Amino acid sequence: MNQLQQLKQHSTVVADTGDFLQLARFAPQDATTNPSLILKAVLQPDYAPLLESTVAAHKAASLDDIVDQVLVRFGLEILKVVPGRVSTEVDARLSFDRAATVARARRLIALYEQAGVNRERVLIKIAATWEGIQAARELEQDGIFCNLTLLFAFCQAVACADAKVRLISPFVGRIYDWHKKSLGAAWDEAARSLSNDPGVQSVTRIFNYYKQHGIATQVMGASFRNVGQITALSGCDLLTISPDLLAKLEASSEPFERALGGDLGAAQPAITYDEAAFRYALNDDAMATEKLAEGIRGFAVDAGKLDAMIEKLRTN
Repeated sequence: MNQLQQLKQHSTVVADTGDFLQLARFAPQDATTNPSLILKAVLQPDYAPLLESTVAAHKAASLDDIVDQVLVRFGLEILKVVPGRVSTEVDARLSFDRAATVARARRLIALYEQAGVNRERVLIKIAATWEGIQAARELEQDGIFCNLTLLFAFCQAVACADAKVRLISPFVGRIYDWHKKSLGAAWDEAARSLSNDPGVQSVTRIFNYYKQHGIATQVMGASFRNVGQITALSGCDLLTISPDLLAKLEASSEPFERALGGDLGAAQPAITYDEAAFRYALNDDAMATEKLAEGIRGFAVDAGKLDAMIEKLRTN
């Protein structure tokens, strides 16, 4: 039994890609996308006709409308391959606008439903800012399921649980990146691997807290840099993994043990955050503050590039 097969015994495996032509090989349950992954896909010759036909069919619409049509078109193709859900992301440039995020999410869901897809098969991805979390609270009350992304701090996870969001995506690899860069020459790769990896430790703390307090929000580890980070989180509710790392798991038969879900560690007291306390806690975490801002900026840049590609096609 290869490592991918072993992992599927402990966690739901999700493909982290917009390249739906790769999905069938790994048989994931769900798939996640983001602006960067969609941009990467549409730059490939295999996907150029899909982008061109979608833009051509909606030339008279606004740019935002066409972008949403493209995102949903990719989602529809992904849903032909995976039996579960697809995550489609709201424009990162709306990360600090609750009302606009809610409106965009509702429009995405409406497009999926017009295409005959039940809303239960779609997760709306939203950055885990205070505004994003409150938008998700409102959407969840309307039966629109949300995936809160760019999650680096414990306070973000606690606020998401309070908002009763369906799923969170704490980022493992970007936390690892920050600590490795911060320590520089003092970083000891061997000593900070597996369960000692700071990204793995962050997700483990959140997972244990949720389980200790009976929180229904699902935890999906994301943003992996190596197979060790993945196996160290086996047992997490879900893990979203890039095709490159899925291939490495598939190629290895080295056994590993389930890591999460047994011993939940020391009891963690229940915590709640109002807006002021949340903002202070996030500000007090230099890593989370930097990586959240960096992530939003990066997704916004790629969203802008996708806008430009669509605008060029529309006007030609």
